[in-house]
Amino acid sequence: MSGGGLGFLGGIGLFVFGMFVMTEALKALASARMRAALARFTTTPVLGVISGAVSTALLQSSSATILTVIGFVGAGLMTFSQSVAVIFGANVGSTATGWVVALVGLKLQLGTVAMPLLFLGALLAAVGRDRRRQVGLALSGFSLIFLGLEVMQAGSGAISDLLLRTGLPSEGLVGMLVLVLTGIVITSIIQSSGAGVAIALVLLQDGSISLLQAGALVIGMDLGTTVKSILATLGGSTAMRRTAMAHVGYNLVADALAFLALPALPMIGRWTGDDATALVSFHTGFNLAGIAILLPLIVPFSRVIERLVPADSGPIPQAIDRRLLQDASAALDAARSTAEAVARLEFQRLAIALKPAASDPPSAAELLLAADDLEEFLSIIPLVETTGSTRNRHAALLHLNDHLHRLHNRASQHDRPRALVGQPLFRRPVALMRGALLRASESPMDARAAARLGRIHALLARRASHLRRSLLLWEHAGQVSPQALFDQTDGLRWLEHVANHTARIVHYSAVAAAPAPTATEAAAERTEP
Repeated sequence: MSGGGLGFLGGIGLFVFGMFVMTEALKALASARMRAALARFTTTPVLGVISGAVSTALLQSSSATILTVIGFVGAGLMTFSQSVAVIFGANVGSTATGWVVALVGLKLQLGTVAMPLLFLGALLAAVGRDRRRQVGLALSGFSLIFLGLEVMQAGSGAISDLLLRTGLPSEGLVGMLVLVLTGIVITSIIQSSGAGVAIALVLLQDGSISLLQAGALVIGMDLGTTVKSILATLGGSTAMRRTAMAHVGYNLVADALAFLALPALPMIGRWTGDDATALVSFHTGFNLAGIAILLPLIVPFSRVIERLVPADSGPIPQAIDRRLLQDASAALDAARSTAEAVARLEFQRLAIALKPAASDPPSAAELLLAADDLEEFLSIIPLVETTGSTRNRHAALLHLNDHLHRLHNRASQHDRPRALVGQPLFRRPVALMRGALLRASESPMDARAAARLGRIHALLARRASHLRRSLLLWEHAGQVSPQALFDQTDGLRWLEHVANHTARIVHYSAVAAAPAPTATEAAAERTEP
């Protein structure tokens, strides 16, 4: 390959690497705000679409938005139908890169201006800390994007010669299908539809391809973004697979519409007077058309996806999807959801032990495996570039998991509750604890529930103390055997420990809920650049 061709490839590499660096920095800078906005402004499908589009356009990453949504769905903070609306919006937001390239990158030739900006960004990234370092990385990535565009433009002549020698597919039906397939392959390789659209825009501006051919490539590149989603369906969690399937379904509809409307693209070019603007308008337009068709049908669309990807069978939660580790906050949402599910099953298991029921208790072995998987997952969540509130959530979940394991061990001590159940003397404390466990297994694990369980634990501790003194007096009087004394005092101590672990689990679950930034963090965000 000639030097110009190698330069074109290098320009693509600079663009993709710049996108990666900028996106990671923006995620670190704006993740908390984006999560708060998504949680707040997804109450209706329209707001969900707008939230998804804005967050993706700002972060320049639909993957970051989708991972956050998956974490919300897994944690019960968002319904699947709400998440589908956000996914629709994320597809529109991902077209923002094309607009930046068409309106700024190709027209203003900012490669030279980007050099001092790159120096400033690299300096901040090297000597700065926390937010300053992330700002420096974002500036560096932004600069590399425009440098990559300039290098691509410089090497596009060699690519043009190559395309003229090899010959592009014709503008007929078969040729357009071949170009769509080519676009799918390009996006599958570089894993960035934004970079793919930038390549098409550079070749279009250079005259290497026609507007119609560029449109077919962009359709393929848009469809190629679903390849990652299809791969995500393999071995992923239910939330991950449903989200991926919704992404695939939406893109199939939007891109099929785009292919049917492809003959009208030259007319859009004549209307705008600029082929680059026409191409990005077409890209955004067919994504909006897909939303216009599917948004009124979002409920049946969601039901179809749920039927295609059914929930995992059985009450025991499955292993947490490790792909959520890409986003610490999304990983913590999933971990909290799993911890609550396991805790509820443990509460039910203990309630059955305090009053044997006809139903079988949850499997102890499977619950222990789920708790062990949660512990392993928590140990590998990346916390390097996270806020203090995120680290507090992580610490709370570690405490929760510790109490969960302790509660599991208590539930395995079958002889302890057996010494109390059926004894008139212990009927009231046993009934109180059993009712508290059943209520905890069904109610939200919030601060109010934690306070209520704390009061129940204190009440049981006082009653247990009185009952132990009574048992000692009865044993001294010969009314209770020494063995019964030991068994029943151990049972009372067991009941007190169960109440304590239950209260602490609910308390730490409430702490691990997504919090608002602390006053210190909010002040730091206002003062730091």
